Amino acid sequence: MFNRIKAIAKKEIRQLKRDVRMLMVLFLFPVLLLVIFGYAINFDVHHIKVAIYDKDKSSNSREFINALTSSNYFDLVGSLNNDYQIKEYLDGQKAQCVIVVSKETSHDIYSKNDTKVQVLVDGVNGNTATIIMNYMNAATRDYSQKFSKEYLAVTGKSSYVPIDLQPVFWFNPDLKSTTFLIPGLIAMIMIITSVISISLSIVREKEQGTIEQINVSPVNAIELMIGKTIPYAITSLMIAGMILIAGYFLFGIVIKGSILLLFITMLIFIFASLSLGIFVSTIAESQQVAFQMATLISMLPSFILSGFIFPIESMPVVVQIFTNITPAKFFIVILRDILIKGVGLEAFWQQVIYLIIFSTIFLGLATIRYKKSTNA
Repeated sequence: MFNRIKAIAKKEIRQLKRDVRMLMVLFLFPVLLLVIFGYAINFDVHHIKVAIYDKDKSSNSREFINALTSSNYFDLVGSLNNDYQIKEYLDGQKAQCVIVVSKETSHDIYSKNDTKVQVLVDGVNGNTATIIMNYMNAATRDYSQKFSKEYLAVTGKSSYVPIDLQPVFWFNPDLKSTTFLIPGLIAMIMIITSVISISLSIVREKEQGTIEQINVSPVNAIELMIGKTIPYAITSLMIAGMILIAGYFLFGIVIKGSILLLFITMLIFIFASLSLGIFVSTIAESQQVAFQMATLISMLPSFILSGFIFPIESMPVVVQIFTNITPAKFFIVILRDILIKGVGLEAFWQQVIYLIIFSTIFLGLATIRYKKSTNA
């Protein structure tokens, strides 16, 4: 029995030595996960993009604004001049919140009246919106103490709040987590199913030997990949439709934007995901390896690095650059803009271009890799 176990162990070791790619996955992937989890998982929100609409334009309002933006939690990204710019900054994600200082701010402060300051917060991400308001309340409280101490000392009253914040959450007023998470789940499910299905399909041709028959036929590499892509693109669109229907009935997710625009962008994202799967199939030589690679390259990056749960803005710059390896990062922005905000192409046209570039790059790499393997 000992000799048989020893023989099987030797065989497995030899096979593992021959499979360099599996060795790299086994030894490098745990280290990569450790680095990604160590830096990416961060629930703190820094560098919140704040725009100011100062109607008062007094020394008091400027002092209040400086008190808010003096910490590293807030970055002043613009000073607004009219109400229309508020929608522009929030729709285009130029700002995460807009502070509106009324014309009566200075008068109310000197008159010892309740001073109201409106804070408009992008509520798509309920967790981030709540954190932003907590930071705002803390900063406002510190500024208010200066006036409250003076007022209470003179009047002898027990309490006085010189500035009263009135938060209004846009897009997700109830701050429901499901409203924020469903678009990410849609993108994650679509990329996993697309990458795994197309990669297994092509590798199966290799295992069965039918790929050799295709190679000697008049069909070239591009035609083969397009022909393989179309059925899975249709299947992925059907899966996406089922997810949207389930999201409506189970979570009340309504498509607030253009359905046609949603369909077109979904199709672009599916081709980007399928191009990634085709690239995996040109590397893997067995269905087992293809499944493992497809799962790792689709599920983990789309879960950790896409902004699905963890805000990309809070990650280190190096990790932010690394997030571009997954097309889910770009598609989640598009989904949230269409499903939750109901905005048009002008808000996310850059994400569409990124998806097209991503598809072109990986389809080109897969074609080059396939031609080299057939010529070898």
